[in-house]
Amino acid sequence: MAPVALFMYSVLSHLLVLHYVEGMKKCPSYYCNEMVGYIHFPFKNSSHPPECGLYTVDCSNPSSPKIQLREGGYWHDFDSISQTNSVHINDKELVKPLPIDYCNDEILDDLSLPSPSPLFDLLFTNNLTLFKCNTSLKPHADLTFGCLNAKHTYYTLYNKSTPSPPPPCSITQIPTLSNQSTLLPLTTVFSLQVQVTRDCYQCYEKRKGRCLVVNGKFKCSKGGKTLGLKLGLGIGIGVAALLVGGLSILLGKKQKRVSLNFLSRNSNSDLEGDSAYFGVSVFAYSELDEATNHFDSKKELGDGGFGTVYHGKLKDGREVAVKRLHEHNYKREEQFMNEIEIITRLHHKNLVTLYGCTSRRSRELLLVYEYIPNGTVSDHLHGDLAHRGLLTWPIHMSIAIETANALSYLHASDILHRDVKTSNILLDNNLCVKVADFGLSRIFPLDITHVSTAPQGTPGYVDPQYHHCYQLTSKSDVYSFGVVLIELITSMPAVDITRQRDEINLSNLAVNKIRKGLYNELLDSSLGFESDNEVKRMTIAVAELAFQCLQQDNNMRPTICEVLETLKRIESINNVTESLRGAFEDAGIRSLQPPPSPKSATQ
Repeated sequence: MAPVALFMYSVLSHLLVLHYVEGMKKCPSYYCNEMVGYIHFPFKNSSHPPECGLYTVDCSNPSSPKIQLREGGYWHDFDSISQTNSVHINDKELVKPLPIDYCNDEILDDLSLPSPSPLFDLLFTNNLTLFKCNTSLKPHADLTFGCLNAKHTYYTLYNKSTPSPPPPCSITQIPTLSNQSTLLPLTTVFSLQVQVTRDCYQCYEKRKGRCLVVNGKFKCSKGGKTLGLKLGLGIGIGVAALLVGGLSILLGKKQKRVSLNFLSRNSNSDLEGDSAYFGVSVFAYSELDEATNHFDSKKELGDGGFGTVYHGKLKDGREVAVKRLHEHNYKREEQFMNEIEIITRLHHKNLVTLYGCTSRRSRELLLVYEYIPNGTVSDHLHGDLAHRGLLTWPIHMSIAIETANALSYLHASDILHRDVKTSNILLDNNLCVKVADFGLSRIFPLDITHVSTAPQGTPGYVDPQYHHCYQLTSKSDVYSFGVVLIELITSMPAVDITRQRDEINLSNLAVNKIRKGLYNELLDSSLGFESDNEVKRMTIAVAELAFQCLQQDNNMRPTICEVLETLKRIESINNVTESLRGAFEDAGIRSLQPPPSPKSATQ
């Protein structure tokens, strides 16, 4: 019996591997170009079967890749696709006739965005809703005349509410520079993020099927042969497993079960409530559901590429921020595990504290953090809180120093953050920094030069050398922090598609202005740059420091420890600007002393 069982197990294992490899061959990831990198579901190549993706990408010309947003529709030029499936469209051809003939039916049809679908959600930077009508309409309270051509009349909306279109009309959406009820600011440079539904992703990933919409509802279509092969393999492998299990018992050998998830290594990993692992509590889903009032949208604190954060209050009175990982994110379990494993190693006054999480077997993957009440630095610089004017220049300076201090501690702990940005820098009641979001962080021993890995991060903050060469180093965080420094002295967002093409990325804008010495065109005058000589001295010095952090060659950038020491000098020493210029020749100054070790860090 034993030889037969082993033989069957071997054969069926090979069949399973062959089946898996066949699936990989059917829908392989493929390399587009240096800027885009590898592309995978929900994007596919034109040579792939329909089930391999929802959007077709053409990389036959690597210098000018194209994407089709609607089946059989126009091919848009695009620049990049991020890890969170955010596509940045930059159509160089369609922009040429736009200012001259924007009312042309063909142009408006080419610019029209995909309609909502049961397969995915599409998040656009800005879009304008139009009524496309075969005839002219009578005056309507919600509509205003847009433009007229030989075939159709287009109307825009006075407000965001969308009344049902009259019979001779249909609804279409067009990308715009801003939310205005006019056709004038149409643009061919815009971003959209594709959020595939959980059902559609499971259809592709687990059932190897095709996501379809039938009568307005989702449907997963599969081939009979694939299903039959899966059932056959499943039954066969089940029988083989029983045989091999029996063989193990007969031979008296104990089976060692190795978990693929670090949360499952603890004997209490499937428990909730009072149990704990890795030093944090395991919360019951029901408790967090109650704490956030069933994840009420009114309690939403922020929404990122991987999860939404809600304000809640636990039964013991603690206020918390509950991070709810998006179900459509197929890497959510990996990020959930990574964030817990990283942050439980750390203890620093400028890092957010993790209180606990749900079990991996819970209804949803939730992370529970201390609640930081004053929003993010991004909110205060160019978001909803910008009008309050709480962040004077001394506060800007302390934010820079405290953030650099937190990053220095991380690097001394052999950890790279990988997503340094102003929306991940929180402010407490005393306007002190709490760096958050460790979903993309990774352990990185500093005695190695780099790690080869696919670029991850947020557009506008990602180290260009990391993006082009797939080599992550400690200087990648330094580059991202350089963008943060520029935001602190300009109050501008890291990416703004309404700016000139070569200034969409704030880093490009800043490097060009600083290289030419045009500080008056760069710095935020409301900080006192023009009226206070001390503020002028410090803002220019910070600009020069940021310039060094943003060097294309990472060998020319200072370490984060050197950045921290320089910021402290800028804050405390007069006339530091001239010394900075000399100090940063050939990669800058040397640190006076290293940051505190993880063991000696204090609150």
